[in-house]
Amino acid sequence: MHGPALVNWLLALLTAAVGAACLVRLRRSSCTPAGTHRPLARESDAAEALMGLGMAAMAVTGATVPAAVWAALFGVPAAAFLLAAAHAPAGRAHRLHHAVGALAMTYMALAMGAAPGHQHHHATGQGLPLLTGALLLYFGAYTVRAGSRLLHTPAGNLAVGTAGLPQACRLTMGIGMFAMLLTM
Repeated sequence: MHGPALVNWLLALLTAAVGAACLVRLRRSSCTPAGTHRPLARESDAAEALMGLGMAAMAVTGATVPAAVWAALFGVPAAAFLLAAAHAPAGRAHRLHHAVGALAMTYMALAMGAAPGHQHHHATGQGLPLLTGALLLYFGAYTVRAGSRLLHTPAGNLAVGTAGLPQACRLTMGIGMFAMLLTM
């Protein structure tokens, strides 16, 4: 990432906290009796933990880690989510969202690595502007939607406590992805 150092560290702290919360949810779900936690929710917790911790690491280390490492770290899950979405209709939209997120992280890593002078934190204009703009629109719309879902439950009440935690994690991840794309 090529934003101010303070923004990078704040983003890293925020996404690391979300990734850790998703890991805790994933761990707790493995302790529940069989059948009480859907496999799709576990898959989502694992994907969001990977993305949160990966976003934190990318925000801090950026170009010091080779682009090929980042591309492999996020490209493999992206392919897995695309294959899962193609073969299983249940949770298709959710898996496609995780695939878009992983592909966006792969794209950012490759753009960072391909930019001339990518080790300097003042380079601008990385990546393809049209693709970056499309991803910004997607994650901006996703963030607005996730925020509105967090504020309103079907009963019209504010989602508070652990019931709203997955939505809060998704909102935070959308904001983080938007911020990372914005600083490219």
